[in-house]
Amino acid sequence: MDKLAIFGGTPVRTDKISYGRQCIDEDDIAAVSEVLRSPFLTCGPKIDELEKKLCEITSAKHAVAVSNGTAALHIACMAIGIKPGDEVIVSSITFAASSNCVLYCGGTPVFADIRPDTYNIDVEDVKRKITAKTKAIVAVDFTGQAVELDELKKICKEHNLYLIEDAAHSIGTKYNGKPVGSVADITTFSFHPVKTVTAGEGGACMTNDDELYKKLSLARTHGITKNPELMERESEGPWYYEQVDLGYNYRITDFQAALLLSQLNKLEKFSNRRKEIRKMYDAAFSEMPELFVQKQIPESDTTQHLYILRLNPDKLKCTRREFFDAFAAEGFGPQVHYIPVYWHPYYEKLGYKKGLCPVAEATYEQIISIPFYPALTDADVEDTIKAIKKVTEYYRK
Repeated sequence: MDKLAIFGGTPVRTDKISYGRQCIDEDDIAAVSEVLRSPFLTCGPKIDELEKKLCEITSAKHAVAVSNGTAALHIACMAIGIKPGDEVIVSSITFAASSNCVLYCGGTPVFADIRPDTYNIDVEDVKRKITAKTKAIVAVDFTGQAVELDELKKICKEHNLYLIEDAAHSIGTKYNGKPVGSVADITTFSFHPVKTVTAGEGGACMTNDDELYKKLSLARTHGITKNPELMERESEGPWYYEQVDLGYNYRITDFQAALLLSQLNKLEKFSNRRKEIRKMYDAAFSEMPELFVQKQIPESDTTQHLYILRLNPDKLKCTRREFFDAFAAEGFGPQVHYIPVYWHPYYEKLGYKKGLCPVAEATYEQIISIPFYPALTDADVEDTIKAIKKVTEYYRK
């Protein structure tokens, strides 16, 4: 698109600032290089080191590092025993993996609506969706803000359900002073490049439950073990192992683990910078009636992953697409997070229809994600604000 086509004149930026980007430094590169020169590229000591580090950061008892966030969600559903006939209540505004993991196990995702102010799962709608078939809740910490964990845990206790916290966005966040990862039955992380810390890909499951930990560990490695406590026969020697369940190859490599370990050393720095940027954005956009700013609940000390703006259709004479294109034409790379999962053609073929979650659907039509990552300078943030204000003024009613 011609950057001058929409408004004329000079765009705010002549380069393009993406909505998200990894932050890699020389320490990260050195950590990976060290492993590449070592005897172990996979199944080596960095995996144990990473899992211990994740437990230290989250205060969880156990960590199981895996190849990606989707794998973490899949083995979480396996560990709690999701099977055909089981229903799992899932957030509706999320990446598809949050509900695909239920389908992988033969279960049925049941989509709950979101709150119109925080965009996290609506606890009241969760209550309405519970049936005799409900086995678990998968609640997504959307944009990094923790879901209402106390309320969800209460519901799970009353109905004998498992709580899986999809914390793909929220490593570093605390809920009522407790780190995300130490509260739910299982918490899953993603370490994709646009997340707060990255392993390139990678994910993890955190739990305080010893039995769930054993199941998660088996599911990650084909259902194969050398642990005498889990084997069914007497060992034949140091080479001996047994497959005692059906699992997958969801291992993470040692060089990915090394990168993530280096990144985790900067988690606090990344978190603080993200909070600074959010504060700058909030101050600028909260004064604009054309835009809604995501509400933060007091229980969540949030390490923000995404910054979402919601357009106010009563104050703007444009569609979301027009606003999106105009902002992009000013030299930025916006995104939309996310399409309601059940709108995808695959889910439509399964029988899901539009209208299931009206708040989520209305929200999707009005949101865009703007640049948000620690490497943004104050000048970058000010340019982003300038461009949003420019587009908003042009389309103001």
